[in-house]
Amino acid sequence: MSGPSISVVVPTRDRPELLRAALDAILSQAHPGLIEAIVVYDQSEPDRSLEADRGDRRVRVITNTRTAGLAGARNTGIEAATGDWVAFCDDDDEWLPGKLAAQFGALDAHPDGALVSCGIRVSYDDRTVDRSLDRARISLEALLRDRLTELHPSTFLIRRAALLDAIGLVDEQIPGSYAEDYEFLLRAARYAPLVNVESPYVLVRWHKRSYFAQRWETISTALQWLLRRYPEFATVPHGEARVAGQIAFAQAAMGNRRDAVRWARRTLARNPKEPRAYLALAVASRAVQADRVLRTLHKRGRGI
Repeated sequence: MSGPSISVVVPTRDRPELLRAALDAILSQAHPGLIEAIVVYDQSEPDRSLEADRGDRRVRVITNTRTAGLAGARNTGIEAATGDWVAFCDDDDEWLPGKLAAQFGALDAHPDGALVSCGIRVSYDDRTVDRSLDRARISLEALLRDRLTELHPSTFLIRRAALLDAIGLVDEQIPGSYAEDYEFLLRAARYAPLVNVESPYVLVRWHKRSYFAQRWETISTALQWLLRRYPEFATVPHGEARVAGQIAFAQAAMGNRRDAVRWARRTLARNPKEPRAYLALAVASRAVQADRVLRTLHKRGRGI
């Protein structure tokens, strides 16, 4: 084996069939080095029958020993990883053939890179939409301006030394663990510009779900926490407006009309063209339902 070793952290909870499909896609990647998949069971009984050792392809099964939830499960896997590189894959996503080869090819052109991403193929309601970025490097300023949904955690390939010594683990203190992937990307981009493969190499499944009041409250609280944690947003008006618009929408979805209007005004003060402010006001006035807006966006491979 001449290639770098890779540890793929796969958090899971009660999705046995999708999990097996994810593992098959990981282990079938054409890569000249070791690939170990570390399946981290979170709040569920581990299935030890998944464990395997075929020399350069291995599956390890462990349980989440940190904070319950996705962030703690990912960190448990990171701490157990032995590879030169650490990758993430959610248990309901699948790597497409050629993912690792394309990402290491991109690193040949940018050997200083610490985190490599790629495009995604979003599957929602029996439809698929390809989402990719037409740029090879992504700066912190670009991430402050736009969440860049294409940078999905199931695409991440991270240099382990940089992860442990500079970027740091996934933050387990974010309210409700909402947007922890985005916060992780901001830290990674602070360390070094991200490397990106323009083509989609991960199938990402978006599931239908109802955003009940408690969920919207978590989103609003977490995004306000994010604005406080990253004062750099104040230097990128379009980025601050985007996050403020999401908060306004969440407040409107909860029926908090006064707070929705207040955050919408803050949004428009930073960027009068930010569409989330107008969507929030439409929801607050009951002209449209929040779930309907989300379903429409998801069919296009987008979120709020």
